[in-house]
Amino acid sequence: MKNSAAKSTKEDDLPLAVSVIIFTVFALSLGDAVVKLTSNTFVLWQIFVVRSIIAIPCLLIFMRVGTQMSLHLPVSLWWTVLRSFLLVAMWVSYYIALPKLSLSVAAAAYYTLPIFITLFSAAIVCKQINRTGWIAVLLGFVGVLLILQPNTTDFNWYAFLPLLSAILYALAMILTRTKCRAEHPLLLSLSLNFAFVIVGSVAALVITTLPGESRTGFLLAQWSSMHTKEWFAMVLLAIVLLIGSIGAAVAYQNGPSSTIGIFDFAYVGFAVLWSVLLFSDVPDVISIVGIVLIVIAGILSLWR
Repeated sequence: MKNSAAKSTKEDDLPLAVSVIIFTVFALSLGDAVVKLTSNTFVLWQIFVVRSIIAIPCLLIFMRVGTQMSLHLPVSLWWTVLRSFLLVAMWVSYYIALPKLSLSVAAAAYYTLPIFITLFSAAIVCKQINRTGWIAVLLGFVGVLLILQPNTTDFNWYAFLPLLSAILYALAMILTRTKCRAEHPLLLSLSLNFAFVIVGSVAALVITTLPGESRTGFLLAQWSSMHTKEWFAMVLLAIVLLIGSIGAAVAYQNGPSSTIGIFDFAYVGFAVLWSVLLFSDVPDVISIVGIVLIVIAGILSLWR
């Protein structure tokens, strides 16, 4: 218990945290682009199970050989479990939206998360929101409206799913900072991957009970056969998952959420880049303005 207390009060390492979060969001944005590219090939639950089955042995080997770390239950077991399933729910919401939205729009809607961190800090930690914080909330709200454009006839309801993802991610990162700071990042990553396997396996079993005609689409189709190309994509997604799950834990354990969250916004820039390069999807002027407002709002809410 004394060792745990010492770890929980360790000093921040801001340069490490910032460099890790930038590399992490680069990898995650690429992985999300791959998911969007392969959404007609794989089923969501197949991605969850197969990539984690690849990732888990890598984690176990690295824990044993690379760090001489013994396998044990997390110190804050139930907080770690809750964090893992919050992140799984976050990925479910975001991945469901990807086939239906441009990557840049999904990313911008998702990165309203600093606004939710601000609101949750006020509601949960009783941290008062100052004038700058409320300006950030207002700018973020306007930015979301510009991106979603709810008055148009072709309004896409899937655009709300990245907002739900932002809420779930914000809650998970607050847990990382406040309740799971003493946990080793590799242990947090291992817990997350086991949660992916559990959720994906249960979902796959439920799908087998459905009528045959309803087993279609990214959510309900049967698993596809995998050859060299498909295995390569899964290995890439497993590597991205390892980088993302470990990197986010390292960054938020070693730097304050308010600071790391600002650099987390690099994801939006990378997402726009992949949108243009891989999907030839250039945001319109209104969406660009909305993206800029959300980024400004996020920085204000974290930097206030």
